Amino acid sequence: MAEIINMPRLSDTMEEGVVAKWLKQKGDKVEEGDILAEIETDKATMEFESFHEGTLLHIGVEEGETAPVDTLLAIIGEEGEDYENLLNGSNDSSSPSSGNENDHKEEDTSQNEKGESIDDQAENSSGSEALPEGVEIITMPRLSDTMEEGTVTAWLKGEGDEVEEGDILAEIETDKATMEFESFYSGTLLKIGIQEGETAKVDSLLAIIGPAGTDVSGINSVPSKEPKKEESSKEEVSSDTSNQDVTSDSSSSSPDTSGSNKRIFASPLAKKMAEDRGIDLASVIGSGENGRIVKKDIENYKEEAKTSSSASAQAKPLSEKTAETGSAASYIMPVGEEGFDEVKNSQMRKTIAKRLGESKFTAPHYYLTIEIDMANAMASRKQINEMPEVKVSFNDMVIKASAMALRKHPKVNTQWRDDVTVIARHIHMGVAVAVDDGLVVPVLKFADQMSMTQIGGHVKDLAGKARNKKLQPNEMEGSTFTVSNLGMFGITEFTSIINQPNSAILSIGTIVEKPVVRNGEIVVGNTMKVTLACDHRTVDGATGAQFLQTFKTYMENPVTMLA
Repeated sequence: MAEIINMPRLSDTMEEGVVAKWLKQKGDKVEEGDILAEIETDKATMEFESFHEGTLLHIGVEEGETAPVDTLLAIIGEEGEDYENLLNGSNDSSSPSSGNENDHKEEDTSQNEKGESIDDQAENSSGSEALPEGVEIITMPRLSDTMEEGTVTAWLKGEGDEVEEGDILAEIETDKATMEFESFYSGTLLKIGIQEGETAKVDSLLAIIGPAGTDVSGINSVPSKEPKKEESSKEEVSSDTSNQDVTSDSSSSSPDTSGSNKRIFASPLAKKMAEDRGIDLASVIGSGENGRIVKKDIENYKEEAKTSSSASAQAKPLSEKTAETGSAASYIMPVGEEGFDEVKNSQMRKTIAKRLGESKFTAPHYYLTIEIDMANAMASRKQINEMPEVKVSFNDMVIKASAMALRKHPKVNTQWRDDVTVIARHIHMGVAVAVDDGLVVPVLKFADQMSMTQIGGHVKDLAGKARNKKLQPNEMEGSTFTVSNLGMFGITEFTSIINQPNSAILSIGTIVEKPVVRNGEIVVGNTMKVTLACDHRTVDGATGAQFLQTFKTYMENPVTMLA
C-alpha cells in the first residue's frame, strides 16, 4: 500500500523546509534507511531518510521549493500502484468550499457591477457641475515619495486674502518633515477645505482660489477631471484652428512663441536664479510637481546651454573659457542609475529575523559593561600552550569563566515563563558561530564540568559542523546561557540580543593595548571589555553586576579556574 511522506519537522523551531536536493528520483527503488533528500531547515541542511520500502511514485515538492511542515513531500509504494486517490484525498478538504466560493464570487461580481454603476453616476453628476470661471482647486499635495496624508500645521493665508503665485499658503506636516506649500495661482483665497490641525489624504480638497466674490459654497470635494479635460481639448482644437493663419504668419519672425501666454510655475529660488543668470523661464522644462520649475532645473539648464553653445565657445579666448568652466563646474551634479538586487531569504535568515525580533520586543533588555585586565590571562595562556598537544584560546577561557560564574550566580542561569521563573541546575553554554547564511548557536552541555582544553576541542568540532551545515538539532538545543565573541574582528565592545529562552548573553570585545594604572604608576597594559545583556524580568541589575564581578575575578586570575 502506498505511503504518504510529509515534510518532516527536523528542528524544534522548524515551520517550513526547502528541498535542497533529491537523492532519489521518481521511479527509483527505495530501501528503508535510504537518504531521500537534503532538506534545508531554519538551522541547517540535513539529510532525510526513508522509513518505508518501495518505489518513489510521486514527488510533491521539487528542488528549490519551500513547503510548510506536514505538507505532502513524496509518495512511496509498489511499482505501478495507483496513488491518485491519495492526491485527491489531500485536496478533498478544500473542495466543499469551492462551490461557496464561486457563489460568493458571483455575488461579489454583481455587487461590484452595481457599485461601478453607482460610481459612474456619481462621477457623471460631479462632472456636470462645472467650476465657476477663474476658480482653481488646490488639493493636498504629495510632498514626499511615501506621503499618503498630510496635516495642516498652520495657514499663512486666511479666507479672503489676496494670493500671488509663489506665495506660501500653508505649512504642511508630512510623514518626514513639516514643509511650506506655495501657491501656483494668483487670486483670492475663497475657501479653506482643511483647517489647522486637521489631517487629510493626498489629493483631498485643501483650498479654493479664484476671483474675489465668487460663490464656491457648493464645492465641498474635488470635481472629476475627465469632463474638464474633454472641454479643454475641444477649446484647444478650436483655438488652434482659428489661430492657424496667425501662427503661420508669425512663425517666420519668431522661432517659438507658443509658451509666451502659458502660466509658468517656478519656486521663488528658481525664479531668482533664472533672473540672475538671464534665463528665460519659458524655455526651461520643470521637473517638480505639476511641471513646476525648481532649483535643479535651472542648474541643469545652465549645463545644457553651455553644451549647446560649445561650438561658439571655441572661438573665445582661453582665459574666458577657463572662467566659464570654473563657474559651471561648481554646478555639476553627480549622475547615476539607482538599482536594487533582491536575494531570496533562506530558512535560517527567516528564523533569525523572527526569533531575534521576538526577543528584542518582548524581553526588556538592559546592558552592563566591565573592563578586565588581561595581563595574567595572556601570561597563563602562553604557559598552557607551551605544553605539548595543548591549545587554549581566549574564547575557551571566557566560556570556562562564564560557566563557573553561573554556578555561583544561578539567577542568571534562568528562563522566564508567564507563571514561573525556571532556574536551570545544569549549565549548557551556547556559543554563537557565524556561517555564510547567518548565525547558529551550537551548545556545549555541562560546560562547567569541562576543562579549557576540552572546551576548545568541542567548540572547534561544533563550529566546523556548523560551517559545513552538518549540525544535528540536538547539538543546537537546550542552551541556558550564550557567549558571542567579535574580538577577532577588532570590535572593542558591542551589545547582543538575548538568545531566548536564555536570560542573558555575554558579548566579548577584543584585547586592547593601552596605558593603565598599576601600583600607582602608568604602564602599558592589555584590557578587554565585556558587555552582559540581561532580561530584566529575571535578572536584576545587582545580580548581573555580581555575575560580572565574579567573571572578572576568574579572568584576571585564571589559576583559580583550575582549582
